[in-house]
Amino acid sequence: MSKEASVKQFEDDRKEAVRIAARLLLASGTTSPRVGGVGECTIHIIDDECAIEDLCQAIERMSGENERWDFFNRDAAMLRDANAVLLVTSLRCAGDPGDFNCNLCGKLTCEYLRQEEKLPDEPGIAYRGPLCVFRANNIGYAIDGIVSLARSLGIDYGVYWSAGAAAMRMRIVPKSTGFALAVAISVTEKSPFRDIPKKYAEMNESIMNDRIIQRLWPQFRSIYS
Repeated sequence: MSKEASVKQFEDDRKEAVRIAARLLLASGTTSPRVGGVGECTIHIIDDECAIEDLCQAIERMSGENERWDFFNRDAAMLRDANAVLLVTSLRCAGDPGDFNCNLCGKLTCEYLRQEEKLPDEPGIAYRGPLCVFRANNIGYAIDGIVSLARSLGIDYGVYWSAGAAAMRMRIVPKSTGFALAVAISVTEKSPFRDIPKKYAEMNESIMNDRIIQRLWPQFRSIYS
């Protein structure tokens, strides 16, 4: 095997490891405990580079909607170097409270929460609460299942609510999703989710431009070849 072929084989194997790891993490998150023992979370894998880029651009657009969301740009920079993103959703926290009357949402009974008007679907609002906190907490169990296995497998990871909110804005998760978080994973020698360089914005723009060129190149080649 030539040197070039061996390097290509390593890259192919690395990408295959990401695909396998993402699906194992999905399994671990799916089998984690649930409050009430009923299914209400889903996990969706994004491992296509173009789809990850679309998500990053959505995160960046949201950064300008709220003065407290400036860190979304930093999150997008890290997610651009992710090999895959797992979107974890809560399907019942918005319209189907648990009927426990736990008062975590600030209401006296779950019936009051059902009658409460939701926040409007407009820029500057990430999640349209109020939500059933008991239901939403199930995402924590799913995330724990994902993270614990990622550690055992030696997979680098990062957890981002900005990406979960952007995925909901893009409507790439189920319509009934009231709350979503994202777990980005990477199989690289250096974790992109730690020790972010101070000039991350410049590096982020360079990566974004490279990806746009890669996406458009087949079209240019078909036109001018």
